[in-house]
Amino acid sequence: MPRGPKKHLKRLNAPRHWMLDKLGGVFAPKPTSGPHKQRECLPLMLVLRNRLKYALNGAEVNAICMQRLIKVDSKIRTEKNYPTGFMDVITIDKTGENFRVIFDHKGRFVMHRISKEESAYKLCKVKNLCFGPKGVPQVLTHDGRTIRYPDPLIRENDSVVVNIETNKITDFVSFDIGNLVMVTGGRNTGRVGVVQHREKHKGNFDICHVRDSNGNDFATRMGNVFVIGKGNKALISLPKNKGIALTIVEEMEKRKEDA
Repeated sequence: MPRGPKKHLKRLNAPRHWMLDKLGGVFAPKPTSGPHKQRECLPLMLVLRNRLKYALNGAEVNAICMQRLIKVDSKIRTEKNYPTGFMDVITIDKTGENFRVIFDHKGRFVMHRISKEESAYKLCKVKNLCFGPKGVPQVLTHDGRTIRYPDPLIRENDSVVVNIETNKITDFVSFDIGNLVMVTGGRNTGRVGVVQHREKHKGNFDICHVRDSNGNDFATRMGNVFVIGKGNKALISLPKNKGIALTIVEEMEKRKEDA
């Protein structure tokens, strides 16, 4: 029997949102252990080869990474299968480009180009509040950060604005009715809207009801909701379509108009 964790990932078992073609080979890049879950991340290999088209194959991706050209959240990453995830900032100093990993309106990861000013911070969802060694209060975020001495008003499910150079919280947004959220899991992944109300179910999942800017209502689990702005104003720039999902008929009409 082999010992240790599996080192391989078959292409047919890879997450759908990676959008790998079925006949492009037997295997897919398996993300290394890191701040994001295996099925909720995008390995650097796919970012550089499939999305940004800076490399033709894995060997070229490896060459780029080993030259220490790629930064994720302002830290140089040389592992070609390093898992980047929701809200991560990818910086390529040689080309002067900055990207934020974010969902489009169909729930697929896109490399959203952002300005240098916006690349200095990211939003993190507070997963847990606890006391660390010697009774120091700390928050745990969705990307594996532990931040000590947070603002006492911060609660679970809030979003904090983190300066990625200093790892310090500069601002926070409470999970309140009327605030802007993005859905990060389930069938409505990538949709953006304003919180209408939340239902509490003892012993089951709490449900959050959201309304997008077109007036369409949808509901999802509380765990899938990520606060991205105060009121209607987002703290980050959003990709094309601004998180508004269209029906098949609306998409068809839009394509006719663009043609």
